[in-house]
Amino acid sequence: MLAELLWAEKYRPRSLQEMVNQEDVVRRLQVFVKEKNMPHLLFAGPPGTGKTTAAHALAHDLYGEDYRMYMLELNASDERGIDVIRTKVKEFARSKLPVGVPFKIVLLDEADNMTADAQQALRRLMEMYVDVTRFILIANYPSKIIEPIQSRCAVFRFTTLKKEDVVSRLKWICSREKVSCDDKGLEAIFDVSGGDMRRAINILQAAAALGEVNTSNVYKVVGLATPTEIRALLKTALFEGDFTKARDILRKLMITYGLSGVDVVKQLHREIFSSEFTVPEEVRVEIADYLGEIQFRLVEGADDEIQLSALLAKLVLLGRNLRQTTTQPSKPSKR
Repeated sequence: MLAELLWAEKYRPRSLQEMVNQEDVVRRLQVFVKEKNMPHLLFAGPPGTGKTTAAHALAHDLYGEDYRMYMLELNASDERGIDVIRTKVKEFARSKLPVGVPFKIVLLDEADNMTADAQQALRRLMEMYVDVTRFILIANYPSKIIEPIQSRCAVFRFTTLKKEDVVSRLKWICSREKVSCDDKGLEAIFDVSGGDMRRAINILQAAAALGEVNTSNVYKVVGLATPTEIRALLKTALFEGDFTKARDILRKLMITYGLSGVDVVKQLHREIFSSEFTVPEEVRVEIADYLGEIQFRLVEGADDEIQLSALLAKLVLLGRNLRQTTTQPSKPSKR
């Protein structure tokens, strides 16, 4: 049976000791827990790498099970105006302190979406209430946080998760939920999620709803073609030089999986850099360059079918030149 709650929330680490892959971050945060003191913090890094989880785990280790009483959590993408900073944050900063810890925590998720005026107001509050309140700012793009706030915070940079850590956690969840899975399916989840643990767990739950978590079901729930199908498309256009057949394969993929032009370009881009795609380096470079041009045209609003047909035509011509180069007899040496 699938859990009523989303697995990503159900299996979130509750303590710093349960977190993996962010050893340096956890080690520094555990020092704050031990000393019962910390500066303002800025957590920066890609989505799904444990920034919000680390903030909750830190508060849990500081205050215990009732940590939410002493932590104000705001999502700055929704509540990002200056009025929120002047009302909610100010009122919370003035409230009663917890026992044993000389400060409360204000968690501002997605702080890089705050307006410039709100950030200026926040800077002032960080100075005024530093004795009783610590701020934790979470941002995917820390460059959008104004410099005065960055200089007041200790910066923690989160990195994308390692493959072995993601796969290990997914296996553990499968064992807890009694879900059948295979290693190839879990590796496919990692490839699709790109190190985003939250997305990986959500994909796992969606794939589990179809039965066994295998490669086919994983790509089915995320609406992407399998690498084998993308390789077949490349082989037909580049190595066989059959434009009509390659175009038929492309149309079938787009209808079956509902792929957009950008989706196809991204999957092709991923595939040309895989170990399965063996071509000379100059050919790989030329394909990557043209994929970038096609992706730009699609983002600007060009027609998907026309641009992807042009891409296949380019691959066919490139493959023709490649085959002529490899089959051309070598010239006899002059003596």
